[in-house]
Amino acid sequence: MLELASLTDLLAQPRRIVITTHHKPDGDAMGSSLGLYNYLIQQGHHAKVITPTDYPDFLAWLPGNEEVIIYTDNTELSAALVADAELIFCLDFNTLSRINELGELVRESEAFKIMIDHHLEPEDFDDYRHWDINACATAQLVYDFIANKLYNKAMVNKDVATCLYTGIMTDSASFRLPNTTSAVHRIAADLIDAGAVNWRIHELVYSNSSESRLRFLGHCLSEKLEVLHEFNTAIITVNEQELEKYDVITGDTEGIVNYALSITGIRLAAFIVERTDKVKLSLRSRGDFPANDICKKYFNGGGHRNAAGGVSTDSLEEVIKQFKLILPEYKKLLIQ
Repeated sequence: MLELASLTDLLAQPRRIVITTHHKPDGDAMGSSLGLYNYLIQQGHHAKVITPTDYPDFLAWLPGNEEVIIYTDNTELSAALVADAELIFCLDFNTLSRINELGELVRESEAFKIMIDHHLEPEDFDDYRHWDINACATAQLVYDFIANKLYNKAMVNKDVATCLYTGIMTDSASFRLPNTTSAVHRIAADLIDAGAVNWRIHELVYSNSSESRLRFLGHCLSEKLEVLHEFNTAIITVNEQELEKYDVITGDTEGIVNYALSITGIRLAAFIVERTDKVKLSLRSRGDFPANDICKKYFNGGGHRNAAGGVSTDSLEEVIKQFKLILPEYKKLLIQ
C-alpha cells in the first residue's frame, strides 16, 4: 500500500490525474468527484473526471460539470486518459464492477489508485485507502482528506465547498440520517463559511423537477404503492412501459423509495423498477434493520444498513414475488 507521506510527495507537483465514480452517479458521487477536481486544479494538476454513465440533470449546475467526460459517450478518450494517468482517484465505490467497462481499464492501469469511500467490504485493488463506513458521505471523507490528511483546508474554496456540501446533503438525506453526527454538521458549517450557499444548493437539487417527473411520482404513489402491514413494509414497483409513458430519464426515480419509507410504522421500503436488461431494487430502512443484508444475500448487491441496492435478471414479477417471500425471514426485526 502507498503511504500517506508518499502520496503527499506525489501530489506536491502537477500530475496527470483521473477521478472516477460509480455508474449512474448520485449527488455524493458527483459532489465528491467535482469537489476533489476543483481542489486539484488549484494545485496545478491535470485532472479529469470520468463517469461510467450519464447522471441526473439536477446535478449539471455543479462547478466543473462542463469538464466531466462520460465514458459511454467518449470511450476512446476515456481509455486514453486512464492509460496515461499517474494517479486515479476512485470515489464513492469500493469494487471495480461498480464502474462497468471502465473497471477493467482502471485495473490494468499502472497509475496509483486511491480509494475514498464509505461502503462495506472494499475490493483490494487500491494503493491508498481513505475509508470509513461510519462516514455519512464520501464527500465528508474528501473534505477530511483535503483538510486533515493533506493539511490544505485553506484550499477549500467556494467551488470545492459547493460540491462537497451537495454530496453530504444528498447522502445524508438532508442531514436526517443517523450517521449525520455533530462532526458532519461542523464540516457543513465550514463549507458554508467557505462559500457554499446551503439554501440555494437544496433548491437546485430538490426543487428542480420536470412536469413529467412529478406526474410519474404521482402515478407511483397513487397507483403503484403497496403496503404490507404484516411486515411494516411498503413497495413501489414500476415496469418498463410506465417508464416510457412518463418519459423517465436518469435521476427521475431518485428518492421515490423514501416516500414509501415515510409512512408511519414502515421500517422497510422497496422501489423495484424494470429496466431493459435487468430489474433494479432500491431499499431503505429505519433503525437497525439491515437493508444491505437483503440486497447482498438475494439480489447481487449491497450498500449501507439503511440504504442499499441490488439487481436481478429475473422478470419483474419474479423479483416482486421473491422479495415478498423473503420478508417472513426478517419479520421479527420488521415488527419490533
